[in-house]
Amino acid sequence: MRKGNVLPDFTFKTRVRDESIEGPNPFKWEDKTTADYFAGKRVVLFGLPGAFTPTCSNEQLPQYENMYSDFKKAGIDEVYCISVNDAFVMNAWAKSLGVENVQMIPDGTGEFTDILGMLVKKDNFGFGKRSWRFAVVLDDGVVQYPFVEPSQKDNVEEDPYEVSTPYNVLKWITNPNRD
Repeated sequence: MRKGNVLPDFTFKTRVRDESIEGPNPFKWEDKTTADYFAGKRVVLFGLPGAFTPTCSNEQLPQYENMYSDFKKAGIDEVYCISVNDAFVMNAWAKSLGVENVQMIPDGTGEFTDILGMLVKKDNFGFGKRSWRFAVVLDDGVVQYPFVEPSQKDNVEEDPYEVSTPYNVLKWITNPNRD
């Protein structure tokens, strides 16, 4: 994932609320494409290893949620969180954390994360294939600037979270002298 790269066409399998469905799970399947999420918008997309994991749940997702209005003020249309988890897990995770603004993108198979070059093996933690931690500013599906944590490779012990923080991303967005 480099500056100037265009996101490929891709279809995500999501679950969306449907008020016509009664019961405890009022959701239906809905395909969403990269065009649905990114076309004609300036967005921040951040990826993380997994729902309900410590750094992702205690820091990364809550920080992006808390700074959502700052991103909006800086001209960002949407903030998206993507993880190699299915739609059920992503929705339950967002609900458990009280996430109301950041939109969740499920990449259950990891195929999209792999296309981005962000898929790594985390077998050493019993996770299988997961996303490396990253963030990217996109304008109409074109990479403006990627924030990728260092040491990206399979089965590393480290789980860095310094480069892809919302603070760094917002600092880049609001810097008139950015590269």
